[in-house]
Amino acid sequence: QVQVAESGGGSVQAGGSLRLSCVVDKSIFRNNIVGWSRQTPGKQRESIAVITALGSPNYADSAKGRFTISRDNAKNTVYLQMNSLQPEDTGVYFCVAKSGARNYWGQGTQVTVSS
Repeated sequence: QVQVAESGGGSVQAGGSLRLSCVVDKSIFRNNIVGWSRQTPGKQRESIAVITALGSPNYADSAKGRFTISRDNAKNTVYLQMNSLQPEDTGVYFCVAKSGARNYWGQGTQVTVSS
């Protein structure tokens, strides 16, 4: 059963924007931290943004000033607005919901940024 599902990836030119969406099963989403991680070529999966249940965000340095994470608790959905995309942002983006000691991962959505 799919409990975390991302969408919104695609291909853009450098400087472009994308908005990723992630729908999370309500039992997991409720009162939990949700975030986005990515797998880029040559690097391990890294966290790029997280948001608390009350909407407080935190960003990796690489995302600050360019990416915005938000959540809609009524829709059990978390978003990642990505602006000023660069080729180094290319990778597979994963949504993750943290519930207790477990992390629930989506299958990922591909983001490709061309120069």
